[in-house]
Amino acid sequence: MVTPMRLAISNPEKILRLLDGKLTKPMELTIYGRAALALGFAHPKADFLSTKDVDAVIPICTLDAFRENDEFWNAQEEINKELEPHGLYITHLFTDADVIIRPDWAEHRVPISMDFKNLRLYRPATIDLILTKMMRDDPIDLEDVNFLILQEPAVALQIPAVFDQANVPDIPEIPGQFEKMKPKVVQIANRFKIQNQPPPLGDPE
Repeated sequence: MVTPMRLAISNPEKILRLLDGKLTKPMELTIYGRAALALGFAHPKADFLSTKDVDAVIPICTLDAFRENDEFWNAQEEINKELEPHGLYITHLFTDADVIIRPDWAEHRVPISMDFKNLRLYRPATIDLILTKMMRDDPIDLEDVNFLILQEPAVALQIPAVFDQANVPDIPEIPGQFEKMKPKVVQIANRFKIQNQPPPLGDPE
């Protein structure tokens, strides 16, 4: 995947370039949320480019090593102070036990190719990004689901079966929100399925 050319640097890219500039050794970061939509797809919407923060998801198996990465935490603190006047920041660093996502999501990550020195950037697979958008019964998240399926229509075929594969955190309100979102996401997916169905075969003569 090649990062598309843009006339102006997006807010997520600005934040991540500052982070990369403060790192002295290689580091992997998997972003999700609108930052992932801004940087991980060829034709992002303008709303994605102007998002104010960068969210990241961390495999719980690497949590201890991530916690011990003082260079990252120091860089995060410095960046948030530098960008505070502009309303930009790095926030919402969750483990995969805290978001709705497939248990094997880390095996399907998609690299985001950017000319960073030390930062190795990834996003979850499109179907996993859709699952992360189902933690709130929110029309904006549904718009993002529509965008994601538009970018990769084949994922519509994985819906609703993928719902049974998802890790749903036992956090107040999230399971209920997920249940509310299911029929709405299925409705979006079904529109794409219908649009991409092959034409019916004619009756034999």
